[in-house]
Amino acid sequence: MTRRTFCLVFALTLFTTIAVSAHDTWLAPRTFNAALKAKAYLDLTSGMAFPSLGTSIRPDRIDVARVRLNGKPDDLTSHSSLRHSLAFLTQFNEPGIATCWVELKPRQLELTPKLVEEYFAEIDATKEVRDEWNNMKGQKRWREIYVKHAKTFIAVGDNGKDNSWSEPVGMALEIVPLNNPTTLKAGQPFSLRVLKDGQPYPNFRVGIVFVGNSKGEFRTTDSEGRADFQLPRPGKYLLRGTNLRRSTKPDLEWESDFTTLVIQAR
Repeated sequence: MTRRTFCLVFALTLFTTIAVSAHDTWLAPRTFNAALKAKAYLDLTSGMAFPSLGTSIRPDRIDVARVRLNGKPDDLTSHSSLRHSLAFLTQFNEPGIATCWVELKPRQLELTPKLVEEYFAEIDATKEVRDEWNNMKGQKRWREIYVKHAKTFIAVGDNGKDNSWSEPVGMALEIVPLNNPTTLKAGQPFSLRVLKDGQPYPNFRVGIVFVGNSKGEFRTTDSEGRADFQLPRPGKYLLRGTNLRRSTKPDLEWESDFTTLVIQAR
């Protein structure tokens, strides 16, 4: 193997490893409380060490970038590529609770069996998915197309009358809070509902990550797609889940949707 070939193989392996290990992609505001008509920034990033920013997202990967305030949606159009994030800039001209979300275009990857096991551990894959992989006959390959969905909230001014935070935005896989995400306090519970194609998603594994608990913990949604978490300390929290499933498309074994929600407890 020539030095050039070795470097190319190493780079491809490294890229694939990073693509799996750093699978969380999230959208986080720089402040969860914005003043009227003031500039508000949100960082879109992928990484392994939430809440630290990891790798920036290329603008051409953005499929949807929107914000909804008082039930009125608008596009997030102003952004700049930084080293560790794609930074969105917006401004709010009326009070309320802004729901901000981004969806990325589908992307494909291929994994080795070793990386598949690491992948399963990170997303807390179900027994059914693991069994399907283990029972595959012939030459086992892992070719997957995945889509990422990220959401967060910003309180703007005197926002007590805006309850649009409780309404889904229409993502294929979405975490919807059941209590106001902008008034959370440490020590209090946080309840959520997971929706798949707009319907409650039961028996789904949803996790939470925060400083001091980087590996996170998972809960299983009930028959109504609901799960409850405790918020033990002040700071940012990342809620996350992955819908991984077998594909019926040619030259493809798997499809997935990743969803995240960033909140803060005071």
